[in-house]
Amino acid sequence: MEDTFSLTGLWVHMTIMGKTVVVMLFVMSVYSISVMFEKFFLYKSAVKQSIDYLPVVTKCLKEGNLKKAVEEAKKHPKGHLSRVMSSGLQEFLNQQENAVAYDVIGAVNRALERENALVMAELKSKLAGLGTIGSTAPFVGLFGTVVGIIGAFRGMAASGSGGLGAVSAGIAEALVTTAVGLLVAIPAVWLFNYFTGRVERFQVEMGNSSSELVDFFLKKHGASVGVGTTKTAGAH
Repeated sequence: MEDTFSLTGLWVHMTIMGKTVVVMLFVMSVYSISVMFEKFFLYKSAVKQSIDYLPVVTKCLKEGNLKKAVEEAKKHPKGHLSRVMSSGLQEFLNQQENAVAYDVIGAVNRALERENALVMAELKSKLAGLGTIGSTAPFVGLFGTVVGIIGAFRGMAASGSGGLGAVSAGIAEALVTTAVGLLVAIPAVWLFNYFTGRVERFQVEMGNSSSELVDFFLKKHGASVGVGTTKTAGAH
């Protein structure tokens, strides 16, 4: 009986359906753990490289050296702020080089919005899968438990014996799937909420940096982009 209630014993005596559910939960757990590590290191790199880039771009903007600011951003490819700000700077330089007469600030705004959307898509990628695992893993485990309990009672009915002792081993192995489902779901839900909060902060930071960059162009280069441009930018 002692061996039956050990982890090894429960696995050996578990039905095919129970083993299938446990394997499914194991695969879900491996996926969620891989996403956790991937996002942890991605967000850590994004914060570090953005912090390293900010004083550099601030100095370049004060000196009016926009090309250097764009070149420095290439050294920080994982920074969310370096990517967004460099896209706006590059668009402004392109407009100046081509001597375009239309809404330069509007073009910069659109470039910032496009890069912001791309960065957000990368930051959010696979988070939906993590959230799905967190919400469905307990139900997958519960499915295994229900099937296992049904099997235990069928076995009791077939043997004609009654009492708790006759079904205790079957119920114990059935409940294992619920326990495994909760074990998979709890960290997935915690980290999904944590990562979602970090992504929202990244979005606010990128929005603020984009707004500050547009204000810089309006204040420092307002005369070169034209009166109509300033009005359009003000509408944003």
